[in-house]
Amino acid sequence: MSLWSDLANLKSCRWVELSHPLTDESPYWAGIPAGSVELCRTVFDYDEEMLSCRIQTYKFPGQFGTHVDFPSHFTPGAAGSEAYGAADMAMPLCVIDLTGKIAEAGPDVAVDVADIAAWEAEHGRIPEGAFVALRTDWHLRWPDNDALNNFDDEGGEHCPGWSLPALQFLYEERRIAMNGHETFDTDASYLAAEAGDLACERWVLDHGHLQVEVLTNLDQVPETGAIVFVSWPRIEGATGLPARVVAICE
Repeated sequence: MSLWSDLANLKSCRWVELSHPLTDESPYWAGIPAGSVELCRTVFDYDEEMLSCRIQTYKFPGQFGTHVDFPSHFTPGAAGSEAYGAADMAMPLCVIDLTGKIAEAGPDVAVDVADIAAWEAEHGRIPEGAFVALRTDWHLRWPDNDALNNFDDEGGEHCPGWSLPALQFLYEERRIAMNGHETFDTDASYLAAEAGDLACERWVLDHGHLQVEVLTNLDQVPETGAIVFVSWPRIEGATGLPARVVAICE
């Protein structure tokens, strides 16, 4: 059976880039040591006598830009990148829009089970194996690191995010495949401060799930009906890797 007609149909759809472009100046989590990023360093150039071509090296943390986290990121001995294959990279896409809640109450908000119930009342049940992305429009702050962290005068962060009950519901009751968000962290900042930990991210990874952080352009895709592809380099032993994420919409 030929899939070429299916490909032709997909090519006629709208393709939306959900990953940020990366340069040496792109922001990353403050805990990563300075000097951890060096992109496009030329180590073999066009004027070489052996062969006229350019070869570059790339140095970056696994958690850099739009990236996928594997369970071993937080859990010693848990599955790393080598445990996941190509079949794990394509999913139905569901987008939960938290921007109205942020506009009303400010950035210290989290998606909860009631928000998911309201989404399902409008769009239907979230399908098993879905990628559920949290839209906050935080991507508009890229690449300003201070704006992305939204520090207060005391250095505290104020970013929206997930709540633990919401993630537990999605994975245990709806059996989704992955979750994603536009911020550096899974947890809403105020919940992380209360817990003294990134409890939501820890739960996701401790339970063997994958997540994608620092997404962009979720405002350009519908809340339901799209397909998302999440791809990453095939590097074994990685706890996280920069990801290319693309949504296909009618």
